Amino acid sequence: MRAGLSLLCLTYVLSQFYRAFLAVLGPALLRDLGAGPEDLATASGLWFLAFALAQLPIGWALDRLGPRRTVSSVLMLGGAGGALLFSVAGSALHVKLAMMLIGAGCAPVLVSAYYILARQGSPAQFATMAALLLGIGSIGNLGASWPMAFAVETVGWRAAMVLLAALTGAAALALFMVVRDPEAPEHGRRGSVLDLLKMRALWPIIPMMFACYAPAAAVRGLWIGPYLSDIFGLSVTQLGQASLVMGIAMICGTLIYGPLDRVFGTHKWVILVGNLACGLSALALALLAGTSAAVGIALCAAIGLFGASFPVMIAHARGFFPAHLAGRGVTLMNLFGIGGVGLMQLASGGIHAQVAAGAGALASYQVLFAFFGAVSLLGVLAYLFSRDAPA
Repeated sequence: MRAGLSLLCLTYVLSQFYRAFLAVLGPALLRDLGAGPEDLATASGLWFLAFALAQLPIGWALDRLGPRRTVSSVLMLGGAGGALLFSVAGSALHVKLAMMLIGAGCAPVLVSAYYILARQGSPAQFATMAALLLGIGSIGNLGASWPMAFAVETVGWRAAMVLLAALTGAAALALFMVVRDPEAPEHGRRGSVLDLLKMRALWPIIPMMFACYAPAAAVRGLWIGPYLSDIFGLSVTQLGQASLVMGIAMICGTLIYGPLDRVFGTHKWVILVGNLACGLSALALALLAGTSAAVGIALCAAIGLFGASFPVMIAHARGFFPAHLAGRGVTLMNLFGIGGVGLMQLASGGIHAQVAAGAGALASYQVLFAFFGAVSLLGVLAYLFSRDAPA
């Protein structure tokens, strides 16, 4: 189990990289392909939506076929294939198609690790181990900041994408050789996603799952770059450094969240307080967006720090899943979490364009950040009605 989990964790670095690297590619893609911020917002949103929509078939495949065949084949076809398509993109449309493929290809990586943990690990340690996996994998978030900016300026974005395609293909082959499937669950027990959706305990968790990751993922994955470039004129290297700061904050947040449920004996209140702070940070950024680049970066980092409750959210929901639906349960929650990012990222492009056309760039970012803050606080409101899972 350990070797497979370790390799899945390392492979998750690529998944985190792919969801965040557009933040520093903006100037190069605008110059070479004419792809502006709205195009990149759509491309980013499509990555998350493809990732989310792949969760249900992946959940079925994990329960029926096991993680070994599922993750290796999907990552090879979608991840490596999409990165190759990106490297030869001739228009914004090609970028969007490539991001959809990459998103679908990355979809089984983390949930395969969570599936193995849910089937073979201790429920009491699930949140801590899940957060550790996510935190280590989030090194990819750092790679998508200054290192990617350096690669773009050194060898160009097309050569960088070819190298990424090769790394992704190699990771898929390694997963096929190393990952071992858990023993099959008890025979005779059948079920579906509908059985999970009928569970009332999950109903108030789902809206928070939908909202918890969106502010951090949307800002780090794209908007921190255009915001700091348009409002304060930061260079590509400076954008990479700012993205690096936010990426580090997200890793720290993930590692801090992980053990807190065991420290305080509750998932609910750890998640609720953290996401309340995330929503308020986004609203503060909306109010102070034009103050200075330092203030903007600090508040983006706060959004990343407090918006890192994703693994604890999975752990909260996981406490209600029956063993024979562990795969579909984890992927269902992932669908809502990643799908929320995708839908809000798609909406963000339209919000930015519409407000910018009428009120200017600064107002467009203020409205955008207020939108993310409001969504987070609405999720917190629904989550107030949740209850902690049985021990």
